[in-house]
Amino acid sequence: MRYDLVIFDNDGVLVDSEPLSNTILAEYLTELGHPTTYEESVRDYMGSAMHRVHDLVRERTGQQLPEDFDEKFHARVFAAFQRELKPVAGVTDVLEKLTVEGVPYCVASSGTHERIRVGHRSTGLDEWFEEEWIFSSQDVGRGKPAPDLFLHAAERMGVAPEQCVVVEDSPLGVRAALAAGMAVYGYTAMMPSERLEGANAYFSDMGRLMELLS
Repeated sequence: MRYDLVIFDNDGVLVDSEPLSNTILAEYLTELGHPTTYEESVRDYMGSAMHRVHDLVRERTGQQLPEDFDEKFHARVFAAFQRELKPVAGVTDVLEKLTVEGVPYCVASSGTHERIRVGHRSTGLDEWFEEEWIFSSQDVGRGKPAPDLFLHAAERMGVAPEQCVVVEDSPLGVRAALAAGMAVYGYTAMMPSERLEGANAYFSDMGRLMELLS
């Protein structure tokens, strides 16, 4: 193993949540008078913290989203998670192999701690992550593409940034990993490789990840 720590993004990398959450986000923004397609939601918001949604709507329209926007959005998302969410195909095999080989790993997500935990409980991934291996943009204030979250995760896990590799599926996440001085592998199940510019490698099948890590 060439790295001392594997840092996973959560949405779209561990849990197959991006189609669900972006469908719900596009529908909710449209309801509120900000017409948004699913494709636009993926393009503009995939991999970002919630403050980016507020910031872009304000920049584009001069209007503020309702104060309870996050609460209502997450209520819809969590209900969908409990009904439909699945782990990304092949990811439990990867986590099992990393565990067997004694390779440390963690999750660093733009999502809230509650969102991460609801997703993990809904898919059974909670058994693979100790509490202290879960990091959220809530912990640092600035979400991706700022490097803060990944640097925070590495520091808490006791590993130098240059010894970390990040597994990401969004342009914002790739930019954050590179800004943190970490290697990054781009998972292209939803996002084409050209949108993940700068990644050290690309893969569309989670089964290939262990090969890349080795």
